Amino acid sequence: MHSIVAFYLGLAASLAQGAALNRRAALEDCLSGASTRLDEVGSDDYNRDVTPFNKRLAFTPAAIAVPTTVEQIQGAIACGAKLGYKVTAKCGGHSYASLGLGGEDGHLIIELDRMNSVKLDAETNIATVESGTRLGHLAAELWAQGGRAISHGTCPGVGISGHVLHGGFGMSSHTHGLALDWVIGMNVLLANGTLVHASATENKDIYWGLLGAGSNFGIVTSYELKTFEPPANLTWFVANLPLKRNTTVAALEALEDFVLNTMPAELNMRLFAQRQFTQLEGVYYGSKEELEAALAPLLNKTGGAVAQAQTTGWIKSLEHFATMTLNQTYPYTQKQENFYGKSLELRGLNGTAAKNFVDYWFDVAKKETERWYIQLDLHGGKNSAVWKADPTLTSYAHRDKLYILQFYVTTSTAAEDATKFADDWASTTTAPMAVSDWGMYINYPDTSLNRTTAQQMYWGDNLAKLQQLKAELDPKELFYYPVSLSPASPPELV
Repeated sequence: MHSIVAFYLGLAASLAQGAALNRRAALEDCLSGASTRLDEVGSDDYNRDVTPFNKRLAFTPAAIAVPTTVEQIQGAIACGAKLGYKVTAKCGGHSYASLGLGGEDGHLIIELDRMNSVKLDAETNIATVESGTRLGHLAAELWAQGGRAISHGTCPGVGISGHVLHGGFGMSSHTHGLALDWVIGMNVLLANGTLVHASATENKDIYWGLLGAGSNFGIVTSYELKTFEPPANLTWFVANLPLKRNTTVAALEALEDFVLNTMPAELNMRLFAQRQFTQLEGVYYGSKEELEAALAPLLNKTGGAVAQAQTTGWIKSLEHFATMTLNQTYPYTQKQENFYGKSLELRGLNGTAAKNFVDYWFDVAKKETERWYIQLDLHGGKNSAVWKADPTLTSYAHRDKLYILQFYVTTSTAAEDATKFADDWASTTTAPMAVSDWGMYINYPDTSLNRTTAQQMYWGDNLAKLQQLKAELDPKELFYYPVSLSPASPPELV
């Protein structure tokens, strides 16, 4: 009897394996017919493209398509839809949750980083940028072609698409807003294979949805970006904060008052802390003397002091914050870490919430032996360009928040320990807050969230409208990942 059962189990396994191989062969044939090149499994390109930023979250795709034209992306989308594969666009591959690899096994990955053209119109100063471009390459090209820039993050290897389509905070954001605020148009391929142009005047709902939740609706093939002329002089700096247990709540409340009411638009800054130290770091659009005058009201209240400052030009200021050579393009070798990341977007950090945050910091975090850091990005305030932008133009849901707080734990042990450490710190911080006073930032995706909670945290008050747009544009969830938008359910007939 046991031998018969074993025989049928073996037969079923063989049939399943054969079906999977046949399905993959069908996918390869379909992509070949669309003239879309595939990474060959085991090749240098495949190994580079499948390597995750977060080492603990490695996934095996069904295939990696490597298009170099819009038509090839279009063909790959059609093949995925026809053969029942989830389709995922990958640009930089820096997702904390490996969402560029689908966030799970078995997706058809469309690797975009061979499509990285940047063309600046000298008359309009509008740049047309292919969707596989990395931020460092974008910055280098805009500067080389016309001394121009957009606001964006600090890591040169991050891809423009994940960054721009979900926010895009960086060391220019207090002065110039989020990266998505510089997008004036996009070409996007939808789930039905059609190529449409979206802007504030054309396909306005798609434009709105893409700028904040873009990975859910299609694959952007190119962006049109307005640009600005950077100043001749910028001053990067580090200021030490000698925080103690009995002074840190007051220091956080002084920081909050400064960000809300005093921090000039020219100052871009974050609080950065590890177990051993706490500091402010950032860049000022101007001279060292102007920087010191801008920081003085805050440093006088917190006992802080500028430890380093240097005035330089635009490209040198970007290079200061970069962790690698600025101009990153194909082939790109992924730097890997084994970590857990979590975020909060907060309207403030004061009172009981600040006390809870500080208690955990000094009682728990400073005793934690794993390497961790917290980063409090100063996102809002009355002089912030993030707050000054029209909140109705994009689906970015947290423009009203003062801070983006990131918890980052590099772990050499079980991921569960790192997850609990960061989750407990976040939950004790938000426990006294109203639900409307906090959310989370999808560009720091959190692997501890279920899909329902993730959608609420990332998209807040915009969720219902986004789910309706998902139902209209991608009802079968071709562009699915574990925390993607759920399409709105059709109304019940009565």
